[in-house]
Amino acid sequence: MQVDPAVVGDYLRGLQLRIMAAVEAADGGTAVRDAWQKEPGEALQGSGLTCILEGGALFERAGCGFSQVRGPKLPPSATQHRPELAGAPFEAMGVSLVFHPRNPYVPTVHMNVRMIAALPEGGAPVCWFGGGMDLTPIYGFEDDAVHFHRTCRDALAPFGDDKYPRFKTWCDAYFFLKHRNEQRGIGGVFFDDFSELGFDDSFAMLRAVGDGFLPAYLPIVERRRDTPYGERERAFQLYRRGRYVEFNLVWDRGTHFGLQSGGRTESILLSMPPQASWAYQQVPAPGTPEAALYSDFIVRREWL
Repeated sequence: MQVDPAVVGDYLRGLQLRIMAAVEAADGGTAVRDAWQKEPGEALQGSGLTCILEGGALFERAGCGFSQVRGPKLPPSATQHRPELAGAPFEAMGVSLVFHPRNPYVPTVHMNVRMIAALPEGGAPVCWFGGGMDLTPIYGFEDDAVHFHRTCRDALAPFGDDKYPRFKTWCDAYFFLKHRNEQRGIGGVFFDDFSELGFDDSFAMLRAVGDGFLPAYLPIVERRRDTPYGERERAFQLYRRGRYVEFNLVWDRGTHFGLQSGGRTESILLSMPPQASWAYQQVPAPGTPEAALYSDFIVRREWL
């Protein structure tokens, strides 16, 4: 396996800029671009670029970060499936985004593509990829879910008919709030520790997922962005955002990896919404669109 992190880094930086240009064009606002570098002497070395648009007409908060870091010891979150690499030096790079729209009818979205390369003592470099994208509606629409999943399927089709159903099932299992017995959203695709196609084809698959994000999400945004809403919809949006916070802080391996490895906290937590709320045992009234979210959308089902 020929590992060339520089090629992966070049792609990821370009992907981040393309996505943020599309976000700014759709919103009409301008994102803050915050380039950062780890200080000498810190355990983790490297740099990155955090792009974030806040208070926009379309996106209340849209954050997209790129990072490329090196460290002396892989954190536990990265080696739970590869115990033989525990303690190995590593290099990690990726693009991660979460967009929280202002309109409750526009779904929240997450996408991440990443590569980790470990250098075990006395051995050859070991490289693997991970990532995916998933959709979290506040108000569910069948055609939105079908479009999102169809785009994910089509992006993965060149790499084998097994990839979409396998990664769709993996996504459903991963984005699950165990303490609530509840799916986070309508899913998408997710993969991790992936190297089975060799470096070149595994990297090509990563690119297909990254390049598929805008076609998967933007048509849904345009379809829903002008839907009228009021205080009821806004209150439900903030309540559902609370679930998003719970998942990211309690269960998300990416968040744990960043914090355990000494990453940049501001960039790691760019997925947090600007506002969220919690209520005790809130149950939507039967027959309402809010109740339909639970019964028809945030359940494991086949969309295609």
